[in-house]
Amino acid sequence: MVLSVNKVEFSYGSVPVLRDVNFEVEKGDFISILGVNGSGKSTLMKCINRILAFKEGIIFVEDRDLKKMKNIEIAQKIGYVPQNSETGYVTVFDAVLLGRKPYIKWDVSSKDLELTEKVLEVMGLEDYSLRYINELSGGELQKVVIARALVQEPQLLLLDEPTSDLDLKNQLEVMKIIKEVSATQKIASVVVMH
Repeated sequence: MVLSVNKVEFSYGSVPVLRDVNFEVEKGDFISILGVNGSGKSTLMKCINRILAFKEGIIFVEDRDLKKMKNIEIAQKIGYVPQNSETGYVTVFDAVLLGRKPYIKWDVSSKDLELTEKVLEVMGLEDYSLRYINELSGGELQKVVIARALVQEPQLLLLDEPTSDLDLKNQLEVMKIIKEVSATQKIASVVVMH
């Protein structure tokens, strides 16, 4: 079991958002969480990634209690694609390479560079590697953020509306890539859609 969510509850102040949430995800699974705006989908993703501290319940990542895991362990196990991404003055290659940060001790290794090149190719971004991310369209930037999560080699991939800035063609392409990567690399993927 890669992910086990048991009786998770979360509130913003006195307003309950998540109540008694339960589900499990195995290696290679690709599941979608659907719901209307404001129903708590993004909040759930943030609880699973420990960005938000859930009030009740327990979450296990590979049989380990999420609350007892160190931040570096979470970063090595969970790749996260947020709903909104920051831009800056960094190249596409470097932005994706940042996904290797949980593994980099002193210097970037040849493995880090090779994985970055491979993921850029898988995502169809190799021709963009020297462009700055602040020059990209919203859809291109979204693909970079997904690539950064994939280069982490996560066991669990959390994607919060990963196709929201993409045109229909790219939506289908990105979802196909995520499903293929999940299956071939045995990554459990949880995708929020609406």
